[in-house]
Amino acid sequence: MIRVTFLPEQVSVEAEAGEGWLSVAARAGVDIPTGCRMGSCGACTVELEDGEEIRACISTIAGDRDDGTHITAYVFRDPTW
Repeated sequence: MIRVTFLPEQVSVEAEAGEGWLSVAARAGVDIPTGCRMGSCGACTVELEDGEEIRACISTIAGDRDDGTHITAYVFRDPTW
């Protein structure tokens, strides 16, 4: 299991490697905005603690993190979405 913490909400939830980011966020009660759900609009951009930006609508929880047990994700909302 991988613990995922969403900021700024400071909500944590357990996830399996390969699980979709939107599903994990929904289970944690965190809303990640989406537009097209195909990664091209950028509404669902999430920044990981290492600075990597992902598109949550087309990305899954990676199991190959350095520590393998915890991921921090910064969710920023564009008010136009």
